Amino acid sequence: MPLIEPRYRLLFLALFGVFTVFGTSMTIIGAALPKILASFGWSYLVAGMVLGANAVAYFSFTFVGGFAIKRLGPKRTMVGGLAISALGLLFFGSTADPLTNILLSGLIGVGQGFVEITVNWSTLRIDTAKSGRPMNLMHGAFAVGAIIGPLALGVLVKAGFDWITVYHAMTGIFAGLALAIALIPMDLTAQDDAAEANPQKLSTHPAYWLSFLALFFYVGVELGVSNWVAEYFVKVFQTPAAESALLVSLFWAGLLAGRFGVPLLYHGTRQDIVLLASSALATLSIVGLSILGFAPQGGFTHVTGLSLVFLSGLGCSVYYPAVITLLGNCFPQAQSQAIGFAATGGGVGAFLFPFAMSALAQGWGIRAGFATYAVFGIAMTGAALGLSLAARKR
Repeated sequence: MPLIEPRYRLLFLALFGVFTVFGTSMTIIGAALPKILASFGWSYLVAGMVLGANAVAYFSFTFVGGFAIKRLGPKRTMVGGLAISALGLLFFGSTADPLTNILLSGLIGVGQGFVEITVNWSTLRIDTAKSGRPMNLMHGAFAVGAIIGPLALGVLVKAGFDWITVYHAMTGIFAGLALAIALIPMDLTAQDDAAEANPQKLSTHPAYWLSFLALFFYVGVELGVSNWVAEYFVKVFQTPAAESALLVSLFWAGLLAGRFGVPLLYHGTRQDIVLLASSALATLSIVGLSILGFAPQGGFTHVTGLSLVFLSGLGCSVYYPAVITLLGNCFPQAQSQAIGFAATGGGVGAFLFPFAMSALAQGWGIRAGFATYAVFGIAMTGAALGLSLAARKR
């Protein structure tokens, strides 16, 4: 059986493009933050509120988006999400007023939440073989966009373009994608069985809650390692700052390798095994990095450190898509609501974990702060095990 049925290939390519740009939109604000602070003179508190508004709106509307798909259909939900994000990107930064930009950042997050849930839901419906391979490839597109965004911003700004111009260009891309999705057929049914779609019915099954916890811990671990590994190597292993910045790229390179490599090499349907194996690899790698931080200095080698960073990204690579695939198989008649709730867990983790890590690193030091991600990794693997068992029983 082909990876994607011929009737869905054009739609899959369109969704792949949407998720690539979606990944770019998730990293571009953070990448532009130094320029924004220099332009507007904002404090770190104001910057935190702007980023926090985006995170809160994002995880709230991934949940709302599950119901929007049922009421409006996937096409209207996605086109609406792309249009809302385009509107927020168009006016973001047009004034230095913090409140205006907090609201606009939240507006971008609303659109991102709708796009996230619709792409995941649509990819599940396209995956008629229920192999999970299309979902892994789709999340590879997100990783590509997350890497391209900051790189493109840096190149354009260095070439003399203002960061506002980059945001306007993103507006045009989002608007173009909204038009493309509006014109492409999306013959994917959004009709849910009334009994299965009842929130009370969903909440009685352990998989519903375990998926929330799994993505809550996963997103916290993924963002935590990505955001702090460079600083960790500088402070603990005295790695030069210029060299340590490449560690973030190495982590995402491992993540990319897994998201494109696993669906090409593994053609089975046991997503529970894939989930557990990837989670165990990520956790063991992060535990190894944490132990190196407390080991005598002579015990650290660059090859060991670099290998563990790459392996932690490789382990993280298929965790999210495997969770979504298992959840979709658990609730075939209520996928939109179930996925929306799980994705909300990831959004909450993305919002809370940076604050937790900053507080721990400030009070106990970077070694202790980074070691907490090893603990969260263990919790992530525990949630994955519980979800796998619950999905098999289902």
